[in-house]
Amino acid sequence: MSALKGRKAVITGGGTGIGLAVAKRLTADGATTVLMGRNLERLQEAARDIDGAIAVQCDVTDPAMVAQAFDTAREGGKIDILVNNAGIASGRPFHKLDYDEFRRIQNVNVDGVFHCTKAVVKDLMGGDYGRVINIASVAGLRGGPYISHYCASKHAVVGMTKALAVEWGQTKVTVNAVCPAYVETAMAENAIKTIMSNTGRSREEAVAELADMNPQRRLIQVEEVAETVAWLCHPNSFTVNGQAISLDGGAP
Repeated sequence: MSALKGRKAVITGGGTGIGLAVAKRLTADGATTVLMGRNLERLQEAARDIDGAIAVQCDVTDPAMVAQAFDTAREGGKIDILVNNAGIASGRPFHKLDYDEFRRIQNVNVDGVFHCTKAVVKDLMGGDYGRVINIASVAGLRGGPYISHYCASKHAVVGMTKALAVEWGQTKVTVNAVCPAYVETAMAENAIKTIMSNTGRSREEAVAELADMNPQRRLIQVEEVAETVAWLCHPNSFTVNGQAISLDGGAP
């Protein structure tokens, strides 16, 4: 397919997991992809396997570094697509949650989305097409134990998504969020370890607990998230705006 031929896409957290799957999927649709993340070596290794991709080091919590990274990304042409995928999580009962840990999650998951979206506004507004896709979570739509700080961050991302969709409604830009349940990534692995630590359950029991949150009784695959992102990037998806699309197997 070449639906995105001539388009440039920046994917934060692009070296592994969902971000890497998104980069591969958008490249398959003809886009030129820019992989951003903190670990340059890992980004470069990932980019070598993706036709035309480039790797740019970026800490999304650092506004100056973000500005520099996006200047590098737009060399040779403006940015058309931003996938805000960089994110972190941790699990902790609220009574044991300190402010530093709360802020650490917000700095990446919320401030990072803010900095990167600000960095690409002029590119998006100056063209005939623009897409911002925020990788949020079902934790941005409902609550869960031990993740109050993570839920707060992802609710903020969903709120920012909806607000920008309205604010930019008269432009050629759409802003949407993709909200998966547990995806089979390193982040899910951390959740498994948290469950084991907090409850004393075995690894098999912890995995089953995460899978049971999905009526399909499974962890989501990164390629499934990437497919939704690719659909939102398609020119024919323009009417889809301000949505928080839940990928959870039909959970109530």
